[in-house]
Amino acid sequence: MKPITILGIESSCDDTSAAVLRNKRVLSNVIANQAVHEKYGGVVPELASRAHQSNIVPVVDQALKEANVDLSEIDAIAYTLGPGLVGALMVGSSFAKGISLGLDIPLVEVHHMKAHVLAHLIVDDEQENPEFPFLCLTVSGGHTQIVIVKSPSELKVIGETRDDAAGEAFDKTAKIIGLPYPGGPLIDKYAKEGNPNKYSFSKPSIPELDFSFSGIKTSVLYFVRDQKKLDPAFIELNKYDLCASIQKTIVDSLMIKVKLAVEKTGIRKVAIAGGVSANSALREAMLDLRKEGCEVFLPKFDYCTDNAAMIAVYGHYQYLQDNFGSLSSAPKARYSF
Repeated sequence: MKPITILGIESSCDDTSAAVLRNKRVLSNVIANQAVHEKYGGVVPELASRAHQSNIVPVVDQALKEANVDLSEIDAIAYTLGPGLVGALMVGSSFAKGISLGLDIPLVEVHHMKAHVLAHLIVDDEQENPEFPFLCLTVSGGHTQIVIVKSPSELKVIGETRDDAAGEAFDKTAKIIGLPYPGGPLIDKYAKEGNPNKYSFSKPSIPELDFSFSGIKTSVLYFVRDQKKLDPAFIELNKYDLCASIQKTIVDSLMIKVKLAVEKTGIRKVAIAGGVSANSALREAMLDLRKEGCEVFLPKFDYCTDNAAMIAVYGHYQYLQDNFGSLSSAPKARYSF
C-alpha cells in the first residue's frame, strides 16, 4: 500500500505551524511563535492574522525542506477550520485551499480540539499510543473538556467548562500577581520553589463532569487585594508560594473531574492534551492515577501546544475515509465538537 503523506496547516490563534506526516509518523513539525502579543498581555486578533500572513510561506517551505518532501508527493492537505480567531484561521485556510486547487489534491477540514486529542495517535518512538476507548482531558487557553474517544472519528464530550478554561485561569491569575503574558508557564516555573499548601483558594462545586474556573480567579483577586493593603510588598515576598497554591487549586479541580469520569465510565485509560498538558504539576497528578490502576498517556511536549502535526494526523484518518472538505467552507470561530 502506498504511504500516505499529509501536509498539515495550523493557524487558529498565535502560532503558525506546518507539518509533514507520512503514515502518521512526523517528518517535520515547524512552529513560528508571535512575540508581538506579549506587551499587550494577550493575543490581539488583528496582529495575529498579520503575523500569520508573514509566517505561513516560510513555515511551510521549512516544513517541506526538513521532511525532504516535495509538494508533488503530498497526498492531501489538512488545515484548521476552527474553532479559533477568524482572521487567523482565514490565513491558513486560504493557503491550504490554494495548494489544494493548484495541485489538485484533497482538502481536509480539521476541528482544532479533536486534533489535540488525536495527537496521541501520532506514531512516535517516544510516545505510547492508547488503545480505544480512552478518556482524554483536553486543557488549553480556550477550552477544558473531558472526551470519550471510541475511535479516531468517534469522540464525545462528557464534561466541559461553564466559564473560563483552565489555561485562561492560569493566565488571568498570573496577571493578577503581576506576571507577564503568557503567565501559565511562569506559574509552573515559580511553583516549583513554593509551598502549594501555603494559601487556600476557593474550588468550584459544579455537579457532574463540568468545570468552572472563574471563581478561582476571583478568589485570588480578592485575596491578593486584601493582602496588599496590609503589605504592599506581599506579592513579591510570597510569589513562589502564591504560584504553587494557585497551581495546586487548578490542578486539583481538574483531577477531581478526571477521577469522577473514570468512575462513571469505567474507562481506565486516561490521556491529557492541549497546551496546559505541558504543566508539570498536572502531568505528575495524572501519573499518580497509575496507583489507582489507570493507564496514563502523556503527550510529548512537541504536541502539547498548538502544532500542525496534530492537524496532519487528524487529516490522515479523514483521508482514509475519503472525508474531504470543500473550497467553499468558511473558517469557524465557534465549531461544535
